[in-house]
Amino acid sequence: MKKNLIIACCFLISSLVQAQEKRPDPQPPVDTYEKFKVGMAGYTFVHFGIDTALATMEKSDVHYLCIKDFHLPLNSDAAAIAAFHEKLKLKGVTGYAVGPIYMKTEAEVDRGFEYAKRVGVKLIVGVPNYELLPYVNKKVQEYDMRYAIHIHGPDIKLYPDAEDVWNNVKDLDPRMGMCLDIGHDTRNGKDPVADLKKYHTRVFDMHLKDVTAPTKQGYSVEVGRGIIDFPAFVRMMRKVGYSGMLSLEHERNMKAPFAGIAESIGYIRGVIRTTKNK
Repeated sequence: MKKNLIIACCFLISSLVQAQEKRPDPQPPVDTYEKFKVGMAGYTFVHFGIDTALATMEKSDVHYLCIKDFHLPLNSDAAAIAAFHEKLKLKGVTGYAVGPIYMKTEAEVDRGFEYAKRVGVKLIVGVPNYELLPYVNKKVQEYDMRYAIHIHGPDIKLYPDAEDVWNNVKDLDPRMGMCLDIGHDTRNGKDPVADLKKYHTRVFDMHLKDVTAPTKQGYSVEVGRGIIDFPAFVRMMRKVGYSGMLSLEHERNMKAPFAGIAESIGYIRGVIRTTKNK
């Protein structure tokens, strides 16, 4: 009798496990229903190939990638680019932009725009020397692309915060804007919530990260562990109607980033959910 009961229990457990496995995947992530989308900055995977990047994105249910040139080199030909896009497609990922690309000469600007055109995106995240801005502006008009200047905080002299980018692009073509790296903006002593409100018309992309202090000594941590007010930030994204990407650029434990990526993506999606209609 006892043996039959044990067999019956084992059968029931096995049936439940099989039923669980046959159930559909969880509901789409909450950002599916927002104007903005959660994405991934390619730099997160600087120590890994594209296969590892895509496998991680698949597990995190992230479907948008800003392509870095260590995954798709600047000199890639049409065949290599087509193969790359096919690899992304198999994992349900879309490459929405390229960069950041550093540009110190007009030739490097030319190469970056031609690369973006071949890749088939309409957004470049770039870091041009200040004196190149008129030339970049000309290329934006020629190629009909948007150009998002990446913010670097106090680490380098180029574009330390959103205000600096705004002052340099406000009188240029409206397709000249910024990639608002909210961590670096914070590390330069600025408030990314206030800066998004002020400069949202020129914010074309955003890098998601958290930091420990509003100073150069502040360092990156998993999203939610630092000092940035993410509920306020998400509410501001909705208020200004931001419709671009909020792409995680994870910069902690970068040779073993996977737990941190999962924590950060889970946290921001929790914030998106809990701030809805509030």
